[in-house]
Amino acid sequence: MKNLNNKVVLVTGASRGIGAEIAIQLAAAGAKVVVNYSGSKKKADNVVSQIQTNGGDAIALQADVSKTEEVKALFDKSINHFKKIDVLVNNAGIMINKLLKDTTDEDFDKQFNVNVKGTFNTMREAATRLADKGSVINISSTTTRLMLPTYGTYVGTKGAVEQLTRVFAKEIGTRGINVNAVLPGPTNTELFTQGKSDQLIERLASMNAFNRLAEPIDIAKVIGFLASDDAKWISGQTIGANGAMA
Repeated sequence: MKNLNNKVVLVTGASRGIGAEIAIQLAAAGAKVVVNYSGSKKKADNVVSQIQTNGGDAIALQADVSKTEEVKALFDKSINHFKKIDVLVNNAGIMINKLLKDTTDEDFDKQFNVNVKGTFNTMREAATRLADKGSVINISSTTTRLMLPTYGTYVGTKGAVEQLTRVFAKEIGTRGINVNAVLPGPTNTELFTQGKSDQLIERLASMNAFNRLAEPIDIAKVIGFLASDDAKWISGQTIGANGAMA
């Protein structure tokens, strides 16, 4: 069903994993998509090519969301090309798993710069530049509902994203824009699996009701609904997409 016809969607961190699948699925639903990437132009171009092959419309634009000026330029280029942005999906993020005692200043700053400042930067632009009656969808994590060792700093960043989501929903709602956060559980992506043993992955997968990892499309479908007009009365919410994990 083409329930996103005439909408323009900006997806950050969309060159791979959940972000790439979000871009592909939203394009399939009729949206025009800006595929943002930080470093991998080839992977972003591959996502755009897949969308175009399926009859969709997309462009790839580079920007490090942790940098204010690059985010401003990202919005400029997106609006210059598609004339507007209706939906912002803040997917860009990084995760470093370490015990707090082993977490370096660099580890801390890197995660907060991308996960929190990056989300703040794009929402600040969206506050004045997103189209009326649009949507903002931030990606948090089900780990904010758990107490998993080595996830301390990461869940700190995602907890901040959830609070920004709640406040921004009330700040921008007068323009008909709804703002929500989606909390994926363990998902079969490079970001999740890197550095983890098979045994750990199996244990985390067994913590949900379906005894498997989510696939990126499981998360993308939730984003697709929240980006549609059918979800306009849902705002300021943190929505778990985790198969009853938490």
